[in-house]
Amino acid sequence: MVAVFNKELLSWYLITLKLKETLESTIPTSPYSNTRSTDFPQQPTEPLQITINGEEDDGQTLQEQEEEASKSPDSEWVISIKEKLDQARQDDAASSWSKLSIYRIPHYLRENGGDDKAFVPQIVSLGPYHHGKRRLRQMDRHKWRSLHHVLKRTNHDIKLYIDSMKEMEERARSCYEGSIGLSSNEFVEMLVLDGCFVLELFRGATEGFKELGYSRNDPVFAMRGSMHSIQRDMIMLENQIPLFFDPLMPTDEPLTKSDRNKLESSSFDPLSDQSGLHCLDVFRRSLLRSRPEPEAPRIWIKRRSHTHRVADKRRQQLIHCVTELKEAGIKFKKRKTDRFWDIKFKNGILRMPRLLIHDGTKSLFLNLIAFEQSHLDCSNEITSYVIFMDNLINSPADVGYLHYCGIIEHWLGSDGEVADLFNRLCEEVVFDINDSYLSPLSEGVNRYYEHRWNAWRASLKHNYFSNPWAIISLVAAVVLLLLTFAQTYYTIYGYYRPAG
Repeated sequence: MVAVFNKELLSWYLITLKLKETLESTIPTSPYSNTRSTDFPQQPTEPLQITINGEEDDGQTLQEQEEEASKSPDSEWVISIKEKLDQARQDDAASSWSKLSIYRIPHYLRENGGDDKAFVPQIVSLGPYHHGKRRLRQMDRHKWRSLHHVLKRTNHDIKLYIDSMKEMEERARSCYEGSIGLSSNEFVEMLVLDGCFVLELFRGATEGFKELGYSRNDPVFAMRGSMHSIQRDMIMLENQIPLFFDPLMPTDEPLTKSDRNKLESSSFDPLSDQSGLHCLDVFRRSLLRSRPEPEAPRIWIKRRSHTHRVADKRRQQLIHCVTELKEAGIKFKKRKTDRFWDIKFKNGILRMPRLLIHDGTKSLFLNLIAFEQSHLDCSNEITSYVIFMDNLINSPADVGYLHYCGIIEHWLGSDGEVADLFNRLCEEVVFDINDSYLSPLSEGVNRYYEHRWNAWRASLKHNYFSNPWAIISLVAAVVLLLLTFAQTYYTIYGYYRPAG
């Protein structure tokens, strides 16, 4: 048994030596080693091939592989940055910012509006932003009907319109903010369909839909029914198409002088100003016809605001509220003009045009403000007016007094709803009070307000001359005071100068 055990032990010893010889012949001698084996002759060696997960490496050392592995996440990160920069370069080269005119609603206005109905179309989609939405598809068949009427009336071939829009596709796409997820054919079809639909509405409003071949009972092309809702959708900033009239004008004849006169007399006359960017821009221009030229603001405003300010009454006040101005003796009177923004102040009287507020006023003002906030080449008259009204109205009592003066007429549920509407319209809107056409007027009002004599006179009038009985009481009190003074005088006089 001992002999057998020793024999097996000897075999294991020989196998171990053979393994050692094999390993030493394959592993290169380390340059940092102070010892090397001399038991076995040195043989030519090859780099050790290490197999990891079934694959052989390419001859790199472990240290090199570890360094490459540690760098690989950074390499991917750098590649990702370069790809993003390359995309930015392509976007910058392909974009024409000068043509941008149709924008998404800024998030701060969308949040403060509190109601998507003020920004999102409810009846008809125009342009790519809301194109294809399920609840708006019902109007598509009426768009196709309008295109059919145009082709039938003009005897044009549809290919003429398609080719015209194909040539303008790139220009039209550059009018929109952000990328458009429609193919070339889808985008061109949308332009033709929506463009003809809008032009039919324009012509029907000026010439009459019956003259264009529509039935008097037409569910869409008649001045009744859903037309009011369609018009509201047409002045939403996200629901616009660029107004390129010439390629889509469904007539072979130019507009006559009579047609021009009709259009100019209309309250919404998009064809009267073909330089308009889209329906909302043209509508805004019609509101601001003969718009006011802002005067240079005076020093007192410059001291109060040197940079762009947020139009929040907690941070800036262009003018005091109605109640405070009344206490300072300022009167409010209705001004007879249809230009609601044209406000005047003279000799302590603030003259303001009548403003009608209905269920569409919020949407109208919000979209106009959004356009003025977004478009670089747009002035800020509407924003200035709304902020001025926001400053004037702090409470339902302010609304009630303006209603009493005939300045505000509203169809809302209460004066409180009107106050809330104006107080929320311009929350967090970036606005420079130096750039308001109402700044000089506000300066005059505030100067009058700060004069103490005006406040004392107003208080005296309010407390003692507000009604006939108060006047009689005041006169009686004055007479009584004079009689008392006379009695006191003669008593004292008689005491020192007795009758002699």
